[in-house]
Amino acid sequence: MYSLCVSEGREAKDRAIREKHERQLKQDLQALQTRIEKGQLKATAKIHEAVGRLKERYPRVARYYRMEYDEQQKRFSWQEDLDKKAIAEKLDGGYVLKTDRQDLTGDEIWRTYMLLTRVETAFRAMKSPLMERPLFHHLQDRTQTHIFLCVLAYHLLAAIEKRFLDHDIHTSWWTLRQQLSTHQVVTVVLPTADGRILKIRKATTPEPAHKEIYTTLNIPTEVMKPVRTWHESPIVTE
Repeated sequence: MYSLCVSEGREAKDRAIREKHERQLKQDLQALQTRIEKGQLKATAKIHEAVGRLKERYPRVARYYRMEYDEQQKRFSWQEDLDKKAIAEKLDGGYVLKTDRQDLTGDEIWRTYMLLTRVETAFRAMKSPLMERPLFHHLQDRTQTHIFLCVLAYHLLAAIEKRFLDHDIHTSWWTLRQQLSTHQVVTVVLPTADGRILKIRKATTPEPAHKEIYTTLNIPTEVMKPVRTWHESPIVTE
């Protein structure tokens, strides 16, 4: 079964990505044309290779341009295919979902897809920063434990996002994590006159954005109490 989905938000995103790639492609086409005109690139085979690399680098938009090299006149040119581009613009924001389930409505297929997307996001949020990837477990108990931790990560993500929605704040865990990444724990190293070293482990001062997140989640803004430890200065011998 196939389900056609059309999203206004995705339409704007698709358009922005296409326009960005198109600007970059035009810049590279102009640079290639300049190299050929100045004689910096002469071999026909090399020119075709350069064109091929541009098509590989910008597959999303390169198909809307006809790129030609006149070997006799040593001239490179390109022309925009407006018909193909117009068709692509009409498809912005649209994507097709495929499933082997015959008992689901179009709305149920879309909701299931969105749920799977959120689950995958939760798994990535746990595995990537915590270095829990790849999954190499050879014992059943360890595999089950890993799956349990991933499911737990999803529940935490869902609970955090729901807390913000309850406060009429529409955001994602990815955005929250990016904002909180600047609130860190640091170690201050202070040498003393008697040769010892004082190390203070403490959190940085939270910024207003951090405080708003902590307030919404109803957790203290002080991540940890400062921890002070004394160390003997290392003995240096010649």
